[in-house]
Amino acid sequence: MKISEILAHRKLTISFEIFPPKQDSAFDSVIGCTEELATYKPDFISVTYGAGGGTSANTVRIASHLQNIGVTPLAHLTCLSSTRKEVHHIVDELAERGIENVLALRGDRPKDPSFVPPGEYSWASDLVRDIRSRGDFCIGGACYPEGHPETAHKDQDIENLKIKTDAGCSFLTTQMFFDNNMLYSFLYRAQAKGIHVPVLAGIMPVTNGAQLKRMVELSNAYLPPKFLSLIDRFGDNNDAMKQAGIAYATEQIIDLITNGVRGIHIYAMNKPEVVRKIMDNISDIIRVAQ
Repeated sequence: MKISEILAHRKLTISFEIFPPKQDSAFDSVIGCTEELATYKPDFISVTYGAGGGTSANTVRIASHLQNIGVTPLAHLTCLSSTRKEVHHIVDELAERGIENVLALRGDRPKDPSFVPPGEYSWASDLVRDIRSRGDFCIGGACYPEGHPETAHKDQDIENLKIKTDAGCSFLTTQMFFDNNMLYSFLYRAQAKGIHVPVLAGIMPVTNGAQLKRMVELSNAYLPPKFLSLIDRFGDNNDAMKQAGIAYATEQIIDLITNGVRGIHIYAMNKPEVVRKIMDNISDIIRVAQ
């Protein structure tokens, strides 16, 4: 099923995100993760795409497995480091497997300064148009509530986002954020610019203090004092940090649902036990909201 159809008929959607293994030897463990997450009957599960397409084959395999077990898959696809031929190969394979949903991303710039991208795609909007030209896909895009790290002005970031949605994005998923007011402000600014597609709130349960720095670099996320205090107090103890991170993510989700946000996308990080605790915390809330 297309995610656009799900969003049109549901008062609240809950979805998860996982990543493929870097080594084929870990493939079965990721499949086990998907099957455990499937027991919560998410509206869809998205599967990320490795930098430079390094895990692209496993992205397609996992998305196909999800479809086979009755879960709607969303396959990520990045373009900055790919040629048009490589992208077309992946898109055509998705179509052959009956996978209808693609998250179109520019992708991170390679860390290797000697690597020169092919230059066939500059922006995610280029990829959106290309995917649309090759089949009847539902295409999603990413957005940054606090502005893209490479964009100096929030107004310009919103303008770029409008170009992407006009190119054919049916929905948007936010990068992680830790202050819900940032999302509410973003939604207001996006609507004022004529962006009216559904926006799913991306929630990252921080369960390890060491992972925080890299995540903030990727998302440009503001860390509110309450969250910083939590990291300062529990960041050196993994068990305590996991419990505190789950509680913080739960609180965020409850506030978002209370204020009418209709899509919650949990970055599962291949940790079904974390998702299980969050879902247990909000099970009755979801039932009432849906």
